[in-house]
Amino acid sequence: MTPMSHTRTRLVMGNWKMHGSLEANAALLGGLTAGAARAGETQLAVCVPFPYLAQARAALAGTPISWGAQDVSVHAQGAYTGEVAAAMLADFGCAWALCGHSERRALHGESSAVVAAKAAAALAAGLTPVVCVGETLADRDAGQVECVIGDQLEPVLALGAETLARLVIAYEPVWAIGTGRTATPEQAQAVHAFIRAALAQHGAGQTRILYGGSVKAANAESLFAQPDIDGALVGGASLVADEFLGIAAAAA
Repeated sequence: MTPMSHTRTRLVMGNWKMHGSLEANAALLGGLTAGAARAGETQLAVCVPFPYLAQARAALAGTPISWGAQDVSVHAQGAYTGEVAAAMLADFGCAWALCGHSERRALHGESSAVVAAKAAAALAAGLTPVVCVGETLADRDAGQVECVIGDQLEPVLALGAETLARLVIAYEPVWAIGTGRTATPEQAQAVHAFIRAALAQHGAGQTRILYGGSVKAANAESLFAQPDIDGALVGGASLVADEFLGIAAAAA
């Protein structure tokens, strides 16, 4: 069960990645809304592909589940073909925007400075950015975890305490995403504690930190028992309503 001493509101967020169809989404969203009470006081959210934001809004408006996007542009408007501005996401009722997911850093070369700029753009439009950080297996084996994550956090920390209090950090051990490997609760907690210490040095020690490395209903409770893990950013398991709700129930 969740420790009584945990005062930050839990957040369990699904990242659908590039999955879904109108038909499949309708079934998934229906299952989530039907079982949302299992989450108790835990916040529930899903980050869906851009074309399905209208469907998410129609299905989730008036429910305890909020919705968001998987990326956001640094630009407010203009000749940026293929980009989606934060204000456009706000038009569709988005509450959240992922910034710097490991797949975007790896596949699109997003720098930590760009990620921080995306977070600032999201905040300016009234969205809550979820800033993702994490190390590769090579980084971990080289003993560079804190160095790598510290570098990724640096431009975000520079945004200042007031801004940091309005965002969420997600720790993604890249080596544990989609591989079936999961960081042990102790490994995850060690990195979360490092991140929290860095936030605290900038006056934002109560900023929520999610764990995002192959979270499943079976391992969620042991992860959520850690003092600095405030929830989860869930990938594959968020595509199955019962599994996602099982993770949320473990946080309740």
